[in-house]
Amino acid sequence: MSKQPRLAIVCDFLTTMGGAENVVLAMHEVFPDAPIYTAVYKPEAVPQFAELDVRPSYLQRLPRAIRKYHKLLPTLAVKAMRRINLSEFDIILTGSYLHGHQVRKTRPDQVIINYCHTPPRYYWSHYDEYRRDPGYGSLNPLIRTLMPLMVPHQRKLDLRAARQVDVFIANSTETQRRIAKYYDRKSVVIHPPVETTRFQPLLQRGDHYVTIGRQLPYKRYDLAVMAATKLGKKLIVFGSGPSHEKLVEIAGPTIEFRTDRFGDASDTEYEKIINTAKGFIYPAEEDFGIVSVEALAAGAPVIGLGRGGTLDIVSSPEVGVLFDRQTTISVARAIEQAEQRQFNPLTLHRVAQRFDKTLFMTKLRKIVNDHAP
Repeated sequence: MSKQPRLAIVCDFLTTMGGAENVVLAMHEVFPDAPIYTAVYKPEAVPQFAELDVRPSYLQRLPRAIRKYHKLLPTLAVKAMRRINLSEFDIILTGSYLHGHQVRKTRPDQVIINYCHTPPRYYWSHYDEYRRDPGYGSLNPLIRTLMPLMVPHQRKLDLRAARQVDVFIANSTETQRRIAKYYDRKSVVIHPPVETTRFQPLLQRGDHYVTIGRQLPYKRYDLAVMAATKLGKKLIVFGSGPSHEKLVEIAGPTIEFRTDRFGDASDTEYEKIINTAKGFIYPAEEDFGIVSVEALAAGAPVIGLGRGGTLDIVSSPEVGVLFDRQTTISVARAIEQAEQRQFNPLTLHRVAQRFDKTLFMTKLRKIVNDHAP
């Protein structure tokens, strides 16, 4: 009887809950015996991992004050991942948008399968955008100075890591295009897992719009806030982040903010609000955009930027309205177009099921089994 191959899961960080972290949880559901390796782990921020076997790198031993700024130390994180000993495992399943794929093989028969959220945006597709606004507040001038000095070396390390990956899985057709462009590698698309059954769309919709996510400069939540303010439309903004204070400053009286992850922005509160929302506004150019699928599952049409992963989700006019420029006027016009259409919440929910978690788990299991040593 042949021995079952041993598998490890590797990810960038476990310091906040988001789409990438939900992918790791789904990976663990498929392979429940697999330990999870990561650069830095913050248990209080990701309670969903409390009962799992999480093994952080040596960066975890740094003083807490330094660990807080781990993203300012990209070279250090790469070194930490490369030093993780995975010799006991036959299959290394990595999920990365920065450095998760930097782990190294210790023997030639090991297989690395990389679920790629995107080749690192800082180094490749969005370098100029991050250079303009790195998103570190008062540290931005320092980061702008360091980027041209550090990024060329980081690109070399990234390409070296990509060469040792045996199988690339892209989270969207946009990411698949980037993998081909920057790594010169083929990939298969498996969309991220979405728990569509969480949402119960109501046929009777409210008069409010919703947007949600980590408030980073590139996500352009300011456009949603300014467009809703301009039109006098009620917009409920879930989340927080470096851009939060700026959003509050520019918001008009029809904008409402929900920021407490365990209170007014809890999963329960979000589900209740989105299940009756008139629409979901998403101005970001995302690698995929799980929250847009959640909106469809809740019966809310997506008003989104027609670039990136949103094109995989809003694939027909029956599920939303796309705009092609990141301007307040473009978002406002798209909202007005959406208000002139009739959307069927049950149709939207049905479309969202194309991205259900069960499909992700089935496809991932097949790829791993097909490439097991």
